[in-house]
Amino acid sequence: MSTLTRRDNRGPLADMIDWLETPWTVLRPVTPHPMRVEDYVKDGRYVIRAELPGIDPAKDLEVTVARGILTIKAERREEETAGKQHSEFHYGSFSRSATLPASADEAHIEATYDNGILEVAVPLADKGADGSGRKVQVMLNQHIKPT
Repeated sequence: MSTLTRRDNRGPLADMIDWLETPWTVLRPVTPHPMRVEDYVKDGRYVIRAELPGIDPAKDLEVTVARGILTIKAERREEETAGKQHSEFHYGSFSRSATLPASADEAHIEATYDNGILEVAVPLADKGADGSGRKVQVMLNQHIKPT
């Protein structure tokens, strides 16, 4: 199950239209366009990748984490081009948020941007091979002191 969370107020019809590609793009609403993302868990890390071509990550990209929510905000600015008559590029500000797994280590998140793809890797605490939690050692003939 994906942990991606929609943070806009567009409704189900807009989501269905987003799944369609050209020639139906004229039916898309004029609201901010969501970025395309994918997420997965691999090698003890939760990874989220976002397609963000045409941005300057130093100026137009912000990745934040707070209370278990990872948020990616970006802005794609339209360049002034003489003689341009048609464009299907998406411009403006947009964001996506993802609820991090409960075992996420928010203090050691890493993000890289290369060839229009943002990749954010979040280390996960070791919860055992089946994800059921950590093993608690049982002490014999010892009493636990109250705190």
